[in-house]
Amino acid sequence: MTGFPQRLTEGYRAFLTGRLPTEQSRYRALAEHGQSPEIMVIGCCDSRVSPEVIFDAGPGELFVVRNVANMVPPYAPDGAYHGVSSALEFAVQALKVKHVVVLGHAQCGGVRAFAEGGPPLSPGDFIGKWMELLAPAARKLGPRGDMPLSVYAAELEQASLQVALDNLMTFPCVRILVERGKLALHAAYFGVATGELMAYDAADGAFAPVAAAEYAKIFAAPRF
Repeated sequence: MTGFPQRLTEGYRAFLTGRLPTEQSRYRALAEHGQSPEIMVIGCCDSRVSPEVIFDAGPGELFVVRNVANMVPPYAPDGAYHGVSSALEFAVQALKVKHVVVLGHAQCGGVRAFAEGGPPLSPGDFIGKWMELLAPAARKLGPRGDMPLSVYAAELEQASLQVALDNLMTFPCVRILVERGKLALHAAYFGVATGELMAYDAADGAFAPVAAAEYAKIFAAPRF
């Protein structure tokens, strides 16, 4: 096929000879009966942070929506176009997922761009407008001061996840289900360089390692 990326063709060939034969029955069942994932993941567009890869998920297991910097806008029924909100509405109301996970990560380009305050990439400045959603998290952190950019950006990445959880609760359909104990909200943070996953503990107000014992066994050497 002229013009179609060779890398995708090669990847599809590998899929045909590898995963598809072992998961064909699963795909057929999903086609016949529809999807019923229990978990929604709101992740970043970043090519290094694929939820399906990180969580070793098979077809039909995760309902995923990705955007720049894994943002969750607050509830705003204003008649405009809302991609994340529509995906959330579908996941909660139609699929009836039991968990919503906001997955952030280290070295996020969108967060760094906000922290640097550089010029727009285009006259439309779509990313700049989108990243204004980080403003509440930045206000919580306070002025950067003399803090190194890398440190500040890392703190902002995690602070933005807490704001995302707050914004999720502004959606009536989410808030009602959470209050009834039928839906749980989570935030997680993935270290691109280390492969370490941390989950937010609302009771402690901090992130704690997931599967820490297994991680320590595999990576016994000093972290980089």
